[in-house]
Amino acid sequence: MHTHIDWMKSSPMRRAAAFIALIALAGLARAQSASTYFPPAGQWQHKSAAELGFDAGKLREAVVFAQSHDSTWDFDRDQVRTFGTPLGPLPLQRAATNGIILRHGYIVAEFGNTKAVDPVYSVAKSFLSTVCSLAVARGLIKDVNDPVARYVHDGGYESPHNAKITWKNHLQQESEWEGALWGKNADFVGHEQFGADERKPRAIQDAGTFYEYNDVRVNRMSLSLLRLFGKPLPEVLKTEIMDPIGASQEWRWLAYANSVVDIGGLQIGSVSGGTRWGGGLWISSEDMARFGLLILNHGRWQDHQLVSSRWLKEAVTPSAHGPDYGYLWWLNTRQKEWPSAPASSFAAVGHGANIIWIDPDQDIVIVWHWFDSKSMDAMIRMVMASIVR
Repeated sequence: MHTHIDWMKSSPMRRAAAFIALIALAGLARAQSASTYFPPAGQWQHKSAAELGFDAGKLREAVVFAQSHDSTWDFDRDQVRTFGTPLGPLPLQRAATNGIILRHGYIVAEFGNTKAVDPVYSVAKSFLSTVCSLAVARGLIKDVNDPVARYVHDGGYESPHNAKITWKNHLQQESEWEGALWGKNADFVGHEQFGADERKPRAIQDAGTFYEYNDVRVNRMSLSLLRLFGKPLPEVLKTEIMDPIGASQEWRWLAYANSVVDIGGLQIGSVSGGTRWGGGLWISSEDMARFGLLILNHGRWQDHQLVSSRWLKEAVTPSAHGPDYGYLWWLNTRQKEWPSAPASSFAAVGHGANIIWIDPDQDIVIVWHWFDSKSMDAMIRMVMASIVR
């Protein structure tokens, strides 16, 4: 009764503000009552297309389309020709195309062997970005705008040019780091070492002024993070992210044969941001889908905030010079990457092709492992067309 009297005596402006607040709380309550499903370890609940707001026939057409657009990638035929001399392990063969479509956390469609553990190439970069977020959360990195040279003293940032490189420059692939790492020079010059992906010599720009997709520089960032954590990055990822989201114990993040460094007397392999030269992240579609679901939900898994939501907001903000690129995530801000997709969508993308595509607008995650890279927009268009509510 007292509350009612206070309400009636309050000003019209305060009553309006209170009413708006009540509406917001009601909306929050509705959102919580229809909360996302987070699958327990070793389990995953399926729901029908109709239950999750899809036209079953149209969604089935999308799955048939995916199954008919397998990748042509062959390790024996293509790896060295495309990327040059390998440094780490490569599989003898790969699974056929496979994938999962999630909505509200439930599996609405899946195809192929979604438990197959295969390399996902540069999808690993978005995992590396997430590991970097943990360094920030722990205070190992005070500010991503700080120079890496303030934290890492192994000779990699001693030159006047490299000394200016910030963590953010690395994350946005605008570092322009100069040097060689694990036998690969950052200039990508030389057919034997870089295969068909070799590049012509060019003038190095100042850090933060020029974008170049460059695995040597990403690998340098990975080594720098290893020095901060003082333990293997796969162990950090497993403990802080993959185990809490119920991922399997089958995924691996493999170093190169020559990327072992001494950390406090321990010999630890520095992992790469892809499988361009072997090694890298080997993971199933099921585990990728769990990771995608975590990111879709702003870093929250059930009641646990595993990744900073603020970090993820910054991670999907376009860089100044990239094509549509955030913190090692591909964006769709200008709808050039996937014209049929919402501008808010983004993805972890790897050669082969492999993808974790995330659509916050429709609460959808598409994981597609080993597909024809030119087919992704058509796949998205078909999935979007199948949504009825």
